[in-house]
Amino acid sequence: MLHSLKTCEPNNGGFCFENSRRNAVLESSLSELGYKAPRARKTGTTIAGVVFKDGVILGADTRATDDMVVANKNCMKIHYIAPKIYCCGAGVAADAEITTLIMASNVELHTLNTGRPPLVAMVTRQLKQMLFRYQGHVGSSMIVGGVDVTGAHLYSIYPHGSYDKLPFLTMGSGAAVAVSVFEDRFKPNMELEDAKQLVRDAITAGIFCDLGSGSNVDLCVITEAGVKYLRGYDTPVVKGKREGQYKYQPGTTAVLTKTVTPLTLDVVDESVHIMDTQ
Repeated sequence: MLHSLKTCEPNNGGFCFENSRRNAVLESSLSELGYKAPRARKTGTTIAGVVFKDGVILGADTRATDDMVVANKNCMKIHYIAPKIYCCGAGVAADAEITTLIMASNVELHTLNTGRPPLVAMVTRQLKQMLFRYQGHVGSSMIVGGVDVTGAHLYSIYPHGSYDKLPFLTMGSGAAVAVSVFEDRFKPNMELEDAKQLVRDAITAGIFCDLGSGSNVDLCVITEAGVKYLRGYDTPVVKGKREGQYKYQPGTTAVLTKTVTPLTLDVVDESVHIMDTQ
């Protein structure tokens, strides 16, 4: 009787490590078969947003990376959700793009069903519920900004489903550098030009201080009057011109040793292809 009562008692608070042994067994079995457990991949992006006097400004860089390779120098990281609600995506580019496309479709269906324009809080709730459902396996971090009937709002949503609501936000690998610019110069009720310059400087700081961020700065200004997508608003990193001539005459550098290895080749097959010039 005492044993049955003890087993029915609720567990106390704290972390549970019941799956630690299971994970160790799974990793050992994978290594025996020649496989490796998946590891998190480092991605690079700098996205930011700020609430100003008349609305919200979103900003992002335009570099897409694949490990240490720059895959795209001019990709779009500010995605459409609703007529006055946009979203910046960081993390895995494919996950962020598909997530925003799905959310834009769901918001459109919600608007048609209710007959009312969408709220930024509603979009944020659906996004965080969707990401929480996948438990972080959808690797996209979002900054949602927009203007609705209740005013201007700015939210950040993390891959596991948690979210924040703040007057200025940064995410991505360059977030630590970009947020320092906001913390130094942000003021409530900023004018449009001052807020645009602030977001531009924050993204530029991420571009210069983070290898995963680069190329151009995109801005999206959302107000009650409408949306202005400023594609290629600024190009802080411009390729310089080669000033000198780097051609050297033969013999400039001394040859210390020289080895010639003859190669014996046999022609196995020879064919001539005529190029089509039409």
